[in-house]
Amino acid sequence: AFSTDSYVVSPIFFPGGDIGKMAVHGTVNDLAMCGARPLYLSVGFILEEGLPMEDFWRIVQSMRAAADEAGVQLVTGDTKVVDRGKADKIFINTAGIGVVPAGVDIQPAHAQAGDKIMVSGQIAVHGIAIMSVREGLEFETEIASDTAALNGLVQAILEVCSDVHVLRDPTRGGVTSVMTEIAQSANVGVLLQEAAVPISEEVKGACEILGLDPLYVANEGKLIAVVPPAAADAVLAAMRQHPLGKEAAVIGEVVSDHPGFVTMKTRVGGTRVVDMLSGEQLPRIC
Repeated sequence: AFSTDSYVVSPIFFPGGDIGKMAVHGTVNDLAMCGARPLYLSVGFILEEGLPMEDFWRIVQSMRAAADEAGVQLVTGDTKVVDRGKADKIFINTAGIGVVPAGVDIQPAHAQAGDKIMVSGQIAVHGIAIMSVREGLEFETEIASDTAALNGLVQAILEVCSDVHVLRDPTRGGVTSVMTEIAQSANVGVLLQEAAVPISEEVKGACEILGLDPLYVANEGKLIAVVPPAAADAVLAAMRQHPLGKEAAVIGEVVSDHPGFVTMKTRVGGTRVVDMLSGEQLPRIC
């Protein structure tokens, strides 16, 4: 498996992480969502003239620590500098290579009616951590980004169920955009349960202040798993035994009705259609 992604998050340092750590985690997670075991990463830096070397060194050290923690190697890289004003401090590209185990075939088109949909923990944390810094919001408890390498959690899932149908990390566009992509790829319907979606009170409050729907807010340390119903209990138990899945929950199921669409049963018992995010709700969030 091979993946590449670029990172332009602003600010470059935020509660719970920085652009370097997120660049490592993001590419590791892209590989892991294919069921691959990430092995090697490359990195490319675009630096704005005037970026303090202390900041650059801090980011490089953060990337090294993140790679070590994820069990991957940063094996090559490149650095370019552009004139002041032609970039915003630092942009990073990472590319990664991993190995998909024999018998593992994970892709959105494999979702089937009856499958259970799980999320590994509280959603919308990363996006709100970034926006709270930008908007100068303060809360009784600091909202820190949940950016994390998910390859260990994926390995724990595959150990109890090699027939996982879909894995996705709901980054840009959040949970509902990812679920819409899955529904359209597999030509199935999705029914989510609003009351089952784990969201912290701090994130709910911040979303109300900012006028955001947490279901569309970016995540960097969470995954969505779509698994056969017979394996759901075992997968959920495995997720909850992992440090990154302690708050995992079943949030819905794949259905044969309304193929290509995602609906949500609300807390008051009604049903509404939730669609893919149109445009960029939170620019430069990753």
